[in-house]
Amino acid sequence: MMTRREFTAGLLAAAVPGEKVIVASFDDAPASHATIVAPLLKKYGFGATFFVCEFPPDFEDKSKYMTWEQIRELHRMGFEVASHTRTHKHVDKMNAEQFSQELEWVENKFVSLGIPKPVSFAYPSYVTRPYAIEVLKQRGYKYGRAGLDRVYEPGKDDPYLMPSLTMRDNNKAEVMEFVNQAGPGKIPALTIHGVPDIAHPWVNVPQTLFEEHLAHWKKQGFRVVALRDL
Repeated sequence: MMTRREFTAGLLAAAVPGEKVIVASFDDAPASHATIVAPLLKKYGFGATFFVCEFPPDFEDKSKYMTWEQIRELHRMGFEVASHTRTHKHVDKMNAEQFSQELEWVENKFVSLGIPKPVSFAYPSYVTRPYAIEVLKQRGYKYGRAGLDRVYEPGKDDPYLMPSLTMRDNNKAEVMEFVNQAGPGKIPALTIHGVPDIAHPWVNVPQTLFEEHLAHWKKQGFRVVALRDL
């Protein structure tokens, strides 16, 4: 049973309306999420969501991707671990039943590792179809993160089509401008891949650049949270 202190701590960890809130989300389970990203987030006191999958064809190459033990450790560190499908298959390449099966596999894997059933989902490559929202609702999800390159406005935007901006090695100024929109009714959500990303260099983020962003967020007083904390 949750104690009063634990309950209060949970409330304090959640985003509060009116604060300058950023959602930090990380896709595809690259190895650097465990070795570089998570320690840096803890250093700055930031939360985050890690959207994991068994990215084909070389998920077993652990120079590129995390092990499931490392993914479980992210949960133990207090981060949200969430679903990116089992195989990073695009939603428009599946029907509703196939999509549900991909989600179920991840959910069962989480149970086997002692990770809570996910409530957040990220569309692989931001591709979605109308049927996906109904499947997510039926399976108990609360959020679906997409692309769209604009700030999330609760009450206006569908939480199952949450917009986000992708951080890359060549859009520092764009990311700075994006997060500076944070305020009442506006929550910038960022999609970040590997820091660095050996498997997907087109979305690579150098560690030095990533740390520059973290330092800026800390200096400006942003609260950086996981999707579940909204």
